[in-house]
Amino acid sequence: MLRDARRERGPRRRCREVGGGEQHLFTTIWTAIRRRAQPALRAVHRRFLALTRPTSGPRVGSIVGDLTRTKANLIAENAFLRQQLVVLSRQVKRPVPTTADRLRLVLLARLVRGWRAALLIVQPETLLRWHRQGFRLVWRARSRGASKRPQISAETVGTIQRLAAENRLWGAERIRGELLKLGIRVGKRTIQRHLRAARPPQPGGGGQSWATFLRNHARATWACDFLPVVDLGFRSLFAFFIVELGSRRVVHVGVTRHPTDAWVAQQLREATPFDQRPRFLIRDNDAKYGPRFARLAAASGIRVLRTPVRAPRANATCERFLGSVRRECLDHVLVLSEGHLRRVLREYVAYFNTARPHQGIGQAIPSGPEPTSTARPALPIVAIPVLGGLHHDYRRAA
Repeated sequence: MLRDARRERGPRRRCREVGGGEQHLFTTIWTAIRRRAQPALRAVHRRFLALTRPTSGPRVGSIVGDLTRTKANLIAENAFLRQQLVVLSRQVKRPVPTTADRLRLVLLARLVRGWRAALLIVQPETLLRWHRQGFRLVWRARSRGASKRPQISAETVGTIQRLAAENRLWGAERIRGELLKLGIRVGKRTIQRHLRAARPPQPGGGGQSWATFLRNHARATWACDFLPVVDLGFRSLFAFFIVELGSRRVVHVGVTRHPTDAWVAQQLREATPFDQRPRFLIRDNDAKYGPRFARLAAASGIRVLRTPVRAPRANATCERFLGSVRRECLDHVLVLSEGHLRRVLREYVAYFNTARPHQGIGQAIPSGPEPTSTARPALPIVAIPVLGGLHHDYRRAA
């Protein structure tokens, strides 16, 4: 049996050896063929990539090449490129086209009937805006070349800017009329062009500012306000002041416990005797100024100017005076009654108007003489006490 088994294994081994040799031979032949064909396959692959890659040569050559292609091929390529743009629009940030790109898109949009649907990188309104800008630039260039405006002299430009700077309320036509009086003929558009350099735009718009208005009408403007005071018995008192803005002179002072509309109107009547009235009166939005006060001001020819809400700087002169009254007078006095407060305030107002130098008017005195530098050192200096020695008025002895 062993011999029979050995006899059977011999043919199988020989067959296995023969099969292994054939497989090794096939592998060797395939390796050689692949080694020989690999350069050719690489060349074919490179050629295929070159044929399928989008052209990057001159645009004229690519356009000529597109003329030889079929319509179906062009439609398929457009769909292929559009799909890529759709994908890129979801991932790439906003593109920044150059001026040349904008010009090409505007020109090509005229040749495409459905350019709105084909436009992907920008909105149709953006392309229309580019078209309007280009149209504007073209006509601006043509207008500049057609009309050559005569140049005006530097002296005329300086005169225009001087008139504009010294007269803030004058417009271009008003300045043009003033120049005609001087024998200078200039167009309105030319004056407007040079006005921009003399009058830069203001943040709040045109017109004069509030500070400019107060400076121009200081002598004809009064300001009024209330000062609340608490007496020794913790009862409320109200002091009413009227101040002239130009000289900082206190025109009137009144004290009451009940500031009604009739009382406030009476204070205005007492402050304007013998037809001495201002042109403008500045007040805040306090409810104490009622209809009687408004009718009396209108009958007297006074224009009442109400300050904006929560804008204390609009009535800065009167607010500064009220601060001086507190710091220099009421913070050092115990108010006993209404009459006591009236006497104290009248004495302080007399000192303020006739003896106290004011910084806002160059250390001058509101109702006093102008300060002189010709002092007489031989005469002694006399101190006159004010408010029981709280302040002193220093003068040369007569």
